[in-house]
Amino acid sequence: MANTSDIKNGLCLNHNNGLWQIVEFLHVKPGKGAAFVRTKLKNIETGRVVDHTFNAGAKIDPVRIETREYQYLYNDDMGYHFMNCSTYEQISLGKHLINAPEFLKDELICQILFHADEERPLSCELPTHIEAEITYTEPGVKGDTATNTLKPATIDTGVEIRVPLFIDTGDFIKVDTRKKEYTERVKK
Repeated sequence: MANTSDIKNGLCLNHNNGLWQIVEFLHVKPGKGAAFVRTKLKNIETGRVVDHTFNAGAKIDPVRIETREYQYLYNDDMGYHFMNCSTYEQISLGKHLINAPEFLKDELICQILFHADEERPLSCELPTHIEAEITYTEPGVKGDTATNTLKPATIDTGVEIRVPLFIDTGDFIKVDTRKKEYTERVKK
């Protein structure tokens, strides 16, 4: 068992029957009254963020988590299948555990968060940026580079995103998987 003096950003703990990660914290010592620690906690399973205040010296239950690299293989009715890059062990994850399943491509390396004591996968994070090929978009017009106007385009994973007017079918682009938007064109 630890106490509030062990709190730091990124620490995971058991709290209110769930796994929570500390996003930020502030130790407050008011002029009158007891000290306390104000925290912002993110639920690992649901992603919900809440504010919580701990009294100074209160007991907390830290949890050990590990991040491991896995390679995406395929998906079927059993879930999304990944392979450990070092042991070649395969696991299957549900769609709800993956932050952006629509951007998964064969052989994409992802970071899977595990509860170290139970060997249970908690979440799967895709890289922040992936490269994708434009499979369909309306043709661009010469000189359409001066404005910030966007048009719809479909990438090779089947997702439709908004891209600048000068992007054509067959171009390669970089996509931000967190915001689900175009970042830049990639030269191939």
